[in-house]
Order: sequence, then C-alpha cells, then structure tokens
Amino acid sequence: MFFPKAMTELELIVPAKDLLAVTRILSRYGVFHQTDSASYTGVATGSANTWQETASQYAALERRIQVILQTLSLDEGEPPAADSRHDAMIEVDKLREEVERIEEQVKSASERLNSEKKHLEQLESVLHQLEPVEDLEIDIATLRNSRYTYSMLGLIPAANIDRLQTSLARVPNVFLTLRSDSAKPVVWLAGPQSNADVLNRAAKSAYLDPLALPEGYEGTPAKIIDSLHKSIEQAKQKIEELQHTLTNFANEHGEELRDLLYQVHTSRVLSDAIVRYGQLKHTYVITGWVPVDDLPELSTRLKNASREILIETLPTSRYGHNQHVPVALFNNKYLKPFQMLVNTYSRPRYGELDPTLLMAITFPVLYGAMFGDLGQGLVLFVLGLLMHNKIFMKGMQSLGLLIAYCGFSAAVFGVLYGSVFGFEGEHFSHTFGFEFHPVWISPIEDTLPVLGIAIDVGIVLLVVGYLLAIFNQVRSREWAHLVFGHTGIVGFLLYLSFLGLLGMAVAALKLPIVPKIAVAISSLPLPFPVLALVFGLAIMFSEVLINLMEGHRPVIEAHGIGGFIMYLVQAFMDLFETLISQLSNTLSFVRVGAFAVAHGGVSMAIFALAGEEPGFKFWLTILLGNIFIIGFEGLIVGIQTMRLNYYEFLGKFFTGGGMRFDPLTITPAKEEG
Repeated sequence: MFFPKAMTELELIVPAKDLLAVTRILSRYGVFHQTDSASYTGVATGSANTWQETASQYAALERRIQVILQTLSLDEGEPPAADSRHDAMIEVDKLREEVERIEEQVKSASERLNSEKKHLEQLESVLHQLEPVEDLEIDIATLRNSRYTYSMLGLIPAANIDRLQTSLARVPNVFLTLRSDSAKPVVWLAGPQSNADVLNRAAKSAYLDPLALPEGYEGTPAKIIDSLHKSIEQAKQKIEELQHTLTNFANEHGEELRDLLYQVHTSRVLSDAIVRYGQLKHTYVITGWVPVDDLPELSTRLKNASREILIETLPTSRYGHNQHVPVALFNNKYLKPFQMLVNTYSRPRYGELDPTLLMAITFPVLYGAMFGDLGQGLVLFVLGLLMHNKIFMKGMQSLGLLIAYCGFSAAVFGVLYGSVFGFEGEHFSHTFGFEFHPVWISPIEDTLPVLGIAIDVGIVLLVVGYLLAIFNQVRSREWAHLVFGHTGIVGFLLYLSFLGLLGMAVAALKLPIVPKIAVAISSLPLPFPVLALVFGLAIMFSEVLINLMEGHRPVIEAHGIGGFIMYLVQAFMDLFETLISQLSNTLSFVRVGAFAVAHGGVSMAIFALAGEEPGFKFWLTILLGNIFIIGFEGLIVGIQTMRLNYYEFLGKFFTGGGMRFDPLTITPAKEEG
C-alpha cells in the first residue's frame, strides 16, 4: 500500500510451435508488461517483418469494421471476457472474407444514401434561391440557353446597386430590378455574350448572388418551384427507404460485426506482441515485467501451455535507481481519487514511497479545516455520493468520492467550529431557539489562535515531508544527497534551526500569532544561531560537498578569481533561496486558518444582507448565499488544498517520474487513479 507492487523481470524461451499458446496466456490475465526483445543476443529480425505485415493487415481490417459500425450507427459494445474461447488468432484471409461480405452490402446502400442526401441538398438550395422570384413571369430557359445574350438573375445588396451600375457604365448592358426589397432586391443583368467575363467580374465585385438555375427544369420560376417540391419529396422518400435498409443491416449484422471486430482486434494485439519478440533459430525470446505476487500463477499457466518453455526470473530490488522498472500501483477503489491526484502530480518511481495514503489524510483534513461547516459539508458529501453513483453530473464521476470525502471532513470541522449553514453563536440561537456551541474553537472569535494553529500544522507536515525525503534517499542509495541535499539531513537540520530562530523572534517581538511548535523548539538549550550558520554554510556549499562525497572531479567548476567569485555569489543565492523557501513554505499554511476565518466572514456578510427578522427575504438570501459559498468558495478552497499538498508537502519528498505499468492485454488496461 505504501509502495508500488514488487516487480520481477521475466525472460522466456518459447518453442516456435507454442508461440501462439504462450502469447495468449500472456495477454489473457493482464499481468505481463512486455519489453522489446530485439537487444537479446543472437536474435533474428526477419520474422518481425513478417509479423509486422500481418499486424498491419489486422489493423486495416479493424479500421474497416469500425467504419461499418459507424455507418450503421452501432457502438462497438463491451468485449467478452478474455478466455480460451475469445483470444484465438484467426486467419486474416478468413476474417477479410467475412468483413468484405458485409461491407459490400452496407457500402452500396450507404453510397446511394449519401448520393440522395447530396441530391436533396442541391434541390433545396435551388428552391431557396428561386423562392424570392417565384412571382416573376420569366421563362428560365430563355435566360439560360440564349446564344447571343449573357444574363444573370439573382440577389444583390441594395447598397451595391449604384456601384454595379457605375462599374458597367461603359459596357453595353441591361439592368432591371425585378422585385424591390429594402435589403436584397431581385435584379436581372444582361449583355452581349462577348462581354460575359466583364459582366461576371462586375457582378461578383458587387456581391450579386446569382441563382443557380437547375438543368432539366423549364418554364417560369413558379413552375420550376412546383417541380422542385415534387422532386424533394421523392428524394426524401428514397432517403427514408435507404435508411430503413441500413437499419435492417444493423439489426441483422450488428452482433456479427461486433464479434468480428473483437476477433480482429484480438488477432491484431497478439500480432503486435509477437512483433516485439526476438527470434532464435527454432525458438522465440520474450522479455518483460511481472508483479511478484502474480508470478507463480503465471508461471504455472505458461508451463501448462508449453512443456518445453524456459522461464528465467530476475528479481529487482526496491532500493537504488530503477527508473526502467514499470510501476504497478495498488488499485483500491476507496483511495482511487487520491491516487488520481498523486498521478496528476507524477507517477511514483519503483521503490519510492507512494504518497496516496498520506494524501488521503492530508487533503480532506486541510480542506475541512478551511471549509468547516456542518450543513455545507453534508451537502458536499451527498453531492459527491450522487456524482460517484452517476445519479447527478455523470461527467464528474471521477471526482465524486473526493468531493464526498472533503464534504465529510468539512462537516466534522463544522461541529468543531460550531457552524451550520453559516449559523453560529447568536445567529443560531436567535433563529432556532437553542444553542450550538463549538466543540473546539471558533475561527471568527479566536482568529489569531487559529492562524497560529495553522502554522503549527504546516510545521508538522513539513517536518514529516523532510523525514520522508530522507527515507526515500536511503532507499534510493543517494548517500551524498541524503547528507548534504536540500531535503537531506543537513537541509532538515537547517529547517529545525530556522524554526528555533523563528520561535526566538516570536518570543522577543511578542508577535500576536504564536506558532507553539517553533516556540517549543526555541526553548531547547541549543545555540540555534550557530547551528543555523553551520548548516546554512553546508547548504551553501552543498554542490562541492556532494561532489567530494561522490568522488566527482572537478569538485567545482570555476575559472580564475572571477569564476570563483561568481560561484560564491551563486552559492549564496542558493542558500538565500533555500531560506526563503523554508519561510514561505511554513507561512503558506497560514492560509488554512485564513480561509477558515474568511469562511465565517462571508457567512456574516450574507446574514448582514438577509436582515435580522426571519422571513421570505431572509431565507431566500440565506439559501442563495449558501449556494454561492458551496459552489464558489468550495472550488477556491479545493484549489488551495491542492496547492498546499502539491508544492508544500509532496514537493519535499516525492520525486515521481516512474514508468506506467502497461500490461499486455486484449482489452485496454484501466489507468490507476
């Protein structure tokens, strides 16, 4: 739970005759992360080209089936469970025959349907163009078939008529307004056929929209429109018939197509896997990773599939650098939202502490502390459960549990703060007739103590972060960084010295906000100024000390006096940045108390708007105010909680950058978190 699953490297030598049987076993259970075996000594590459061509053929067939399903408006459906009946590799020629048989029928009907739809669009477009001139008594054929005259009938913006007439002043033409309209009148432009190009350019520059006169239609616009209506009805009837034909195809071949798709997909996945195998003379080499817990069962199944298989396992230590090892996380449905948050930041490296469980504690607690209200928290809790169960806002199902956890935490802190839908103290007793006192503290009445407690919480989390960073560096065998790194032992001791100095400053200046942990550390009989100076110098020259400990040469890159001075300036700025970072990280947690106080302040503002006497206006204002707080402030608090967890807490000890465990499987593996 605290670490990714232990992995072991697996190498298999498989006889050629058992190749498909072994591949089916590896792909069936989703526990084998395949790696390329081309680097294996003595492997051949000729077979890979053959299987690559086969895989390409399966991929092409898969795309063709998907196109057919899309044409028939069918979904791909849920694939059957991978077992001995559903993970066989079918010959590509046999599958192609089945696909082409159905494809030919569907394609023919689909092409005719598309053709009819285009024909219908053309007819409707012509009808739309002719409707404005329906009442004109003009024979369209005389306009279209004139041997000596070029004519154009269409719509033109009224403001462009003068411009068109001006541009054609020196060109013989006839320009008539057939129907007046304030926006786009219907006009007719005619001239000699020899001037057709000039007339056409002038019409385009004036944005004259010519009517596309249809072929095969003669007579007046009214007569053509009547014929168009009949043609449109016939086209719609044909479209309906073809759609009905496709619906019948879908009902008849739907399940067959889905089954074919899964067979082709399975064959393609198996072929892609074999492409990555290495080939010896009569055997194949398969390499990859398997979780240690799944290895015994997988080995047994592989031996049952091939009696002559050779299995070699290479266990991998969790210590040291193992970035090439895939990271398989534990899937716990109740921790899934926090695993999602961690993976959004970065995937843990193999052997590194998985902070999911820690995030499951810190995220809801910090959120609840900033948004403490019993009523509003319960609303978020119920809302989160509804989202998680796809009853409300189905698109945000992945955030449902996270919102529910945060809402429950906010409700608990609401009891501690004595707040229900913003009602506190006098407001509560005045409205409901009985008192509801804080079990612990009221952020509004005890503002400064709340801010001090928030800083103490931040100090605890940062100390835990430093200790976890030291723990991770021990596991990764980074000894130099463990001692002299910014998050190593020296960095941690510098932070403790910094807290001692902070406590001394708080006591000397009698500041109103008192972080009790810092004051307690400062009371220890230790020379904190001297310790801060020593550890500060160690951080300042940490690069030199790390290089010395690791045996790197040169220890420091500095050319001459100028280069050495620049190094000192850079080292000092590094120390300054570290101290500023420690101060800002500590004070960042003030926002936990500040948001708790602000939450109560916003509620007070809403009550000021609502008035003192309960009535319709009072309760409407309270309702709208609570909706605003739950929606807007709830989102802001969530963002601040994420920031504190990511940058102040995880940033201290969590490196990430691990490789995702991507097991070979017929059906796509679900991402953790």
